[in-house]
Amino acid sequence: MTLRTFFLLIAVYAGANHTDAQPPNLSLPVTRHVLANGLEVFTLENPTLPIISFYTFFRTGSRNEPVGRSGISHLFEHIMFNGAKRYGPKEFDRQLESIGGYSNAYTTEDMTVYYEDFPADRLELVIDMESDRMTNLALTEESLASEREVVKEERRVYVDNSVEGHIFELLSSLAFTTHPYRNPVAGWMTDLDAITVEDCRRYYSMHYAPNNAVIVLVGDFQTDVAMDLIRRYYESIPAQAPAPPVRTVEPPPYGERRATLYKYAELPVLLIGYRAVAAQNPDVFTLDILQILLGRGESSRLYRKLVYDEQIAIELSVSFPWMLDPGLFTFYITLKPGERHEKAEQLLYEELERLKNEPVTEQELRKAKNILEAGLVRDLETNGGKADKIGNYALLFGDWSMLTQTMTRYESVTAKDVMAAARTLFSDRGRNIVFMMPEEKP
Repeated sequence: MTLRTFFLLIAVYAGANHTDAQPPNLSLPVTRHVLANGLEVFTLENPTLPIISFYTFFRTGSRNEPVGRSGISHLFEHIMFNGAKRYGPKEFDRQLESIGGYSNAYTTEDMTVYYEDFPADRLELVIDMESDRMTNLALTEESLASEREVVKEERRVYVDNSVEGHIFELLSSLAFTTHPYRNPVAGWMTDLDAITVEDCRRYYSMHYAPNNAVIVLVGDFQTDVAMDLIRRYYESIPAQAPAPPVRTVEPPPYGERRATLYKYAELPVLLIGYRAVAAQNPDVFTLDILQILLGRGESSRLYRKLVYDEQIAIELSVSFPWMLDPGLFTFYITLKPGERHEKAEQLLYEELERLKNEPVTEQELRKAKNILEAGLVRDLETNGGKADKIGNYALLFGDWSMLTQTMTRYESVTAKDVMAAARTLFSDRGRNIVFMMPEEKP
């Protein structure tokens, strides 16, 4: 932990017993640049250590995929490491690892992100490699066949043979009847088999264009020098026609939806999801407070109720990921052997009704804010953490500087706000339930 991070954490926790606590200053000297071809670049100098984090965000995820081609975004996450014009197959990782660097990527419903951490004196090499695969990616039958099998195997491991992956996939298809959030990031197996090289070329041309990308650079560099390099390697890449927007809006839920999943497993699992709000809705900060109050740590309301007091569950988690369109606020409860879901549901709904009708205590509210604010400070401790946050805020909010306002937004949440959000969110009509019933291995 750096000295600055230590003092920021002290600042966060110093307000633990004061309702008028002021959040620490999260001012970040980020500079925004836009190239002639529409490529957006954010730079943040940090000369503390001679290292750089380089993140490339593409505004494309599973919500942007053509019908019948689910999983193509995640497939591209793999294909992008398989060679381009100036750097052939596997050369990207070989070059980076030979200088002590590291690279990886991830795909979500809303974006695909590639990132590298490397010594500061190798910035031009990384810019050369990244710009090469943005415009000259090798799309061949061989690379598609190879990476398709890798992605299919990942689906088998993390979805088909995973209780958590399988039950969340079922919940999404239950909760979303029309919106593309119903499709898994991993893709449906038949869709993965159907993807052709021509599909990949169309998708690459449209979604991997510079005007659909954001680069975030954090570390030991001089902004003028870095931007000269970025312009030299990227500005000649032509912009493309914008990808078609996602126009589908999920209709309002008109009633509770239920499903049962029979799967070989040791313990029964209950998963409940409520239709929530999009990232740009001001209530996201209140909903973050709610998820901490209900399910973060052993002193949270639901953990105390289900695990300690009633002893019907062995673990639980509450999640609310920020998304471009309204997603889900979920409760994942692993029950003890032989326990049925009815009692767990009843206890959960009782706690939610309590939130709707009784103000949370100032101590609970303070604790939730402390946890969120301390977590944000920790996320911003490293170059990569800063770059990832800046890019995510730029894509989800359309304004990276919302990051600097997050602690103030958390501090402004009141007990009345929590009650109002609970009444709106936890409606029977917006509730989706999946119960995983263990069965014997065939």
